Amino acid sequence: MRRGSNFTPLIIYIMTIHREGRVLLFWLLIILVAANYLLYYFYPDARFWLNVSMLGSIVIYLLVLQFFRNPIFQIPKEEGVILAPADGKVVVIEEAYEDEYLKEKRKQISIFMSPVNVHVNRSPIRGVVEFFKYHPGKYLVAWHPKSSTENERTTMVLKLDDGMKILVRQIAGAVARRIKWYVKEGSQLDQGAEFGFIKFGSRVDVFVPLDAEILVSLDQVTKGGRTPLARLKK
Repeated sequence: MRRGSNFTPLIIYIMTIHREGRVLLFWLLIILVAANYLLYYFYPDARFWLNVSMLGSIVIYLLVLQFFRNPIFQIPKEEGVILAPADGKVVVIEEAYEDEYLKEKRKQISIFMSPVNVHVNRSPIRGVVEFFKYHPGKYLVAWHPKSSTENERTTMVLKLDDGMKILVRQIAGAVARRIKWYVKEGSQLDQGAEFGFIKFGSRVDVFVPLDAEILVSLDQVTKGGRTPLARLKK
């Protein structure tokens, strides 16, 4: 299988804060400022602990802040190419039977999202949402064999202009316990468009046709909306 693709170089224009984190970050800032103020008010001479508290507050805030970063960039365009739906690392490339909607064997590509990755989920290709379903479930670790069928998850099927269907599945893990989605059946998605968010990481699976050319390898780092995963057969 040929790896890589001749995509146009990308430019990240700006790093923004995702809407899912704005309220949390606001209240976290208020709490940390209040905690440090109270510590200073009641113990003004405890300079060592005041410095420790202030430094710890800054570290905590920056850690949470990076969870919700949302880069704005130019989406590469190449006909018939499936882009990564998430930042992370490729942990599965295998043939698997998709039994929820497609009812056929497909090539499955799974991307593990760690807590330090960008958590925005993007449409791997342009299409119409033909099917969407949310499944409540467990919170097994993302690499557990049963996580794709027993964990909290969503299933989205995109129908392309030629009738081909691509299935994308968001899967919550042991740390990520909240999946957000912004689409419904009938929604039109452009390639790279944001369709969801998994707080604090987890996993996203993509099911492509068996004759698709895989463009990534195991353990490869991916960037959502930028890294080419597969090329569809014309």
